[in-house]
Amino acid sequence: MLRRAAGVLGGHAWTVLADAKHRVRPVVVPSSVPWSTDVDDGHGGQVRLTGRYAALPGADIAVLIVHGLGGSSQSGYDRALARAAADRGWSSLRIDLRGADGSGEDVYHAGLAEDLRAALESAALREYAAVHVVGVSLGGHATLRLALGPVPRLGAVVAISSPLDLAASCAAIDRRRAFAYRHHVLRSLKASYRQVVARHHRGPRVPSPQDTVEAVRTIWDWDRTVVVPRYGFADVSDYHGSMSVGPHLRALTCPALYVGSPFDPMVPGNAVRPSLDAAGDAMRIVMLDRGGHVGLPAPTLDRDAAPTLWAQVMAWLDAPL
Repeated sequence: MLRRAAGVLGGHAWTVLADAKHRVRPVVVPSSVPWSTDVDDGHGGQVRLTGRYAALPGADIAVLIVHGLGGSSQSGYDRALARAAADRGWSSLRIDLRGADGSGEDVYHAGLAEDLRAALESAALREYAAVHVVGVSLGGHATLRLALGPVPRLGAVVAISSPLDLAASCAAIDRRRAFAYRHHVLRSLKASYRQVVARHHRGPRVPSPQDTVEAVRTIWDWDRTVVVPRYGFADVSDYHGSMSVGPHLRALTCPALYVGSPFDPMVPGNAVRPSLDAAGDAMRIVMLDRGGHVGLPAPTLDRDAAPTLWAQVMAWLDAPL
């Protein structure tokens, strides 16, 4: 019991300190340029996706980096992954999921793998021999959804601290003890929604009045108020049930890596363990005995024993499984 309590407290410390480190000492990212492509919004219109593209001369491999809920291409972990990819000699694209760049284009959800597919098919990534995809938190869920179907030139995928059962993870982050994390995520999501309202005023991309969205206090209520009506799900249960990647991990079409910690305060081990236990041979699972949400020690994934999680992930992608 004492060991478990220490692990839980340590999970909070790893989470908070990792975020603080990224803010105090931002990673120097490789030189990059703005990137964009358009996708169908499902209502006869187009949504502009944006990001930052760092092309390394002579690279024949690129890494698509996908941020988590409430994050963006400027999140500290995205920057760290881009740096690690460049150190390996690879190009990278840090995508902003719909509206995460503050453009007010749209809102996103956990199952929008078609947006990642559009990025892979965009002019920037089309000529690479292989493209790996690394998703963090909710971005890892979308990444694993992408890997359920055959995707040309998709090499391998990684999910870090990612939910697998959306209902279970939603219940976990909506606990009273996770208030600070939930508040942080909702603050970012609401800011993005204000931009959508300012840009579109009304229509399918503005599924609920702004004052209703401002009153949201839980992720479940965000899903009910924003995601469900925007994307036509019957209700929250339909969204969580139809989009959760956990029940489908045996259908992965490429090598996959999952890295997490049972002490993650946002995506705890009991929310992902049933899905991981049912995963097939295509997935390597590394559950660390320390760490929190995205704040994780460097596992030993390969013989190089690189000193950071980000470098270890890139080394594994170089020789998956």
